[in-house]
Amino acid sequence: MKKINEGEKLQIQCYKHNGNIHRAWDEAVFIEDKGDYIVCGNKRTEVIESSGKVWKTREPAVLFFFKDKWFNIIAQLKKDGLYFYCNIATPYIIEEKTIKYIDYDLDLRIFPDGQYKILDRLEFDHHKKQMNYSKELQDVINDALDELIQLYNNGAEFFEKNNIMDHHKKYQKLIK
Repeated sequence: MKKINEGEKLQIQCYKHNGNIHRAWDEAVFIEDKGDYIVCGNKRTEVIESSGKVWKTREPAVLFFFKDKWFNIIAQLKKDGLYFYCNIATPYIIEEKTIKYIDYDLDLRIFPDGQYKILDRLEFDHHKKQMNYSKELQDVINDALDELIQLYNNGAEFFEKNNIMDHHKKYQKLIK
């Protein structure tokens, strides 16, 4: 893989298990490669849904994409606090300046007060039947959700406010 430089702009493409594109973001600014994962940032970036609907994100975000973990983490810096939206998804690949992964429906939403909620179980149940997720794949997905919750409960760096703010400051410098 070609080295990506700090400040380089990438796109993001999220697919479903059947190979269909689910959603695409027009920009993620590369902040750094931490070895096991990369860190990107964006703000008010355009998102295109598979339906054709187009919208923009509302707030700055710091994004963590993992080389060997079945999830990614989006820290959202909202006016009322720090939120996290965590997707259960394949490890990422980068092709032609585009971060790509397959989304497996289940999400973990973490709120500023520390509470969290597992989202989209019905969507997961629907897609696992519709797209014939294997038993092995379902186990990987469930294990990834458990690992993500454990990392959060153990205060992993991806969920530390100071770490998020440091990455956000670096992002702001890179886009100037």
